[in-house]
Amino acid sequence: MALFQWTERPAAVLQQGGVIAPDERLPWPQTAAMGVQHVIAMFGATVLAPILMGFNPNIAILMSGIGTMIFFLITGGRVPSYLGSSFAFIGVVITVTGYKSGANANIPVALGGIIACGVVYALIGAVVHALGTGWVERLMPPVVTGAVVAVIGLNLAGVPIKNMASNNFESWMQAVTFVCVGIVAVFTRGMVQRLLILVGLVLASIVYAIFTNGMGWGKPIDFSGIANAAWVGAPAFNAPTFSGPAMLLVAPVAIILVAENLGHIKAVTAMTGRNLDQYMGRAFIGDGVATVVSGFAGGTGVTTYAENIGVMAATKIYSTAVFLFAALIAVVLGFSPKFGAVIQAIPLPVMGGVSIVVFGLIAIAGAKIWVDNRVDFSQNRNLIVAAITLVLGTGDFTLGFGDFKLGGIGTATFGAVLIYALLNRNASPGVSVADAPNVEAPTR
Repeated sequence: MALFQWTERPAAVLQQGGVIAPDERLPWPQTAAMGVQHVIAMFGATVLAPILMGFNPNIAILMSGIGTMIFFLITGGRVPSYLGSSFAFIGVVITVTGYKSGANANIPVALGGIIACGVVYALIGAVVHALGTGWVERLMPPVVTGAVVAVIGLNLAGVPIKNMASNNFESWMQAVTFVCVGIVAVFTRGMVQRLLILVGLVLASIVYAIFTNGMGWGKPIDFSGIANAAWVGAPAFNAPTFSGPAMLLVAPVAIILVAENLGHIKAVTAMTGRNLDQYMGRAFIGDGVATVVSGFAGGTGVTTYAENIGVMAATKIYSTAVFLFAALIAVVLGFSPKFGAVIQAIPLPVMGGVSIVVFGLIAIAGAKIWVDNRVDFSQNRNLIVAAITLVLGTGDFTLGFGDFKLGGIGTATFGAVLIYALLNRNASPGVSVADAPNVEAPTR
């Protein structure tokens, strides 16, 4: 596959339930529609992360698009991934800035740390690109990567359930939303089925508007923000300040990003049947460079997004053209307060219902790594590693190292690596059948 070129697949492939590989694409109208769906899928988390840190959400959207383009260029268009705001930075950013609520007055200090993290991340990628992925594979075999991917979804599960429904009516609307998505996923065909997240969200929003705006049962959708927002407007950029203590505190987040990215690539490999290990170093470099660029513009650190992997798992469309289109949309929308207002108008319970589906799909993608690689859970080593990892991540087990806090995803990731290494010390040399990749290519 040459850069920026894809083999076009006919739209009829959608009706047949076929797979669209990374080096293929649908006709441009369908590709554009899928790009919109990926923007919607990443939007909630990409906006939520900066809000929790006191950053500008519009800059986060803009830099997610620019970061995804950087990632696309550095990986040569071979790796289907979207880069969005990373939750791994939240704890350390709050620590170094002393952030409480509202706008964060100390963003420049955090930006210096984010840039330092991106540099470390890119350097790790350069080492992987030069020396290969063997040492990474030994540290993180399928039983570990599958658990880490699953934990990302499970760790986030409490967000929509605990924070995105404040009363019984809103909980029911979350249920209506994931039922709508499920109905679209199972009982429709073709492009409508592939757009299950977007279509389900629209249907649920209509139902919500009928009950609230029409019947007065709950908080109505407020359209005034959309009417008052400008169509075009530049976000407020921030310049970084480089503080040694802040950089030392934020830079280690690079290790968590490596684990996340590795898990995501393994998940995409399992779903597509295409071995993407040869691009792993470039993927790390792309993510690191994108984080550096985002930091210089006043944005959050970025990472490959599990939400979009969940969408790929549901749609079976892995074309990198879709992600390039999504990135272009994000860049345009980053300069449009009107779009931000539209997304902000989506009822929180509806977004919560969609999040339940997407986070669940992430967890299942981790389990699929185990299945596709024939991880043998009759071996106590694999059983213990997976069991402990899942509970650490799902329970958000946190460890403190002075001012540095390692949250659930971090403790689960490092715990999985360290426990596997400890329990694997007496194993025979080589890779066992349980840990050997055995991913069958999907039928088209």
